[in-house]
Amino acid sequence: MRYENETMFYLLDIIGTLAFAISGALTAINKKLDLFGVLTIAFVTAVGGGTLRDLLIGSTPVAWMLSLNHVYTILFGFLVSALFWRKLDRLRVSLFLFDTIGLGVFTLIGIEKGIMAGLHPVICVALGTMTACFGGVIRDILCNEIPVLFRKETFYATVCILGGIVFFVLRQTALPPNLVYGLSSVLIIVLRLMAVKFKWYLPVLGGSVKN
Repeated sequence: MRYENETMFYLLDIIGTLAFAISGALTAINKKLDLFGVLTIAFVTAVGGGTLRDLLIGSTPVAWMLSLNHVYTILFGFLVSALFWRKLDRLRVSLFLFDTIGLGVFTLIGIEKGIMAGLHPVICVALGTMTACFGGVIRDILCNEIPVLFRKETFYATVCILGGIVFFVLRQTALPPNLVYGLSSVLIIVLRLMAVKFKWYLPVLGGSVKN
């Protein structure tokens, strides 16, 4: 499955980059940063997780430095956000949706990178979770927010882990590789949407949770 799904892998990468770039830009706009600030947050949100992943597995230069397509995609996401944010009258909803799409896509990107590096499935799932979540952590820290990864309401990293486990289960079936990637990404997206809608969360130590 390393190379036969190269087109799907690239498509997921671009979709995830665009989704996280818009997510970062909308967060920065919501914080009333200037244009350079918005572009910076869009950039680090889109490439932060992948950069950490590539450094950990020794894949350098990191992915976004090898092709300007990632940079162009981020710039496009920045421009779309800057030009049309007023029409996105529900910024929080838009931010949530783009962030969720990025989460579902980048989890599979990280897992694929781990597979290509010959790593154990458990480590691959960890890499996928890191790829999906770390850009958002940087975004939130720079925007002076508690990282969404650590907020009880979001069930954030957990859905990445569950999606990664399902991916490796489906990988053992006769399903086409592209379908395996697509189903796993959609599952992560749907699980997070359901988690927010139905207020799923992990237990909080030291006290009860108040919704």
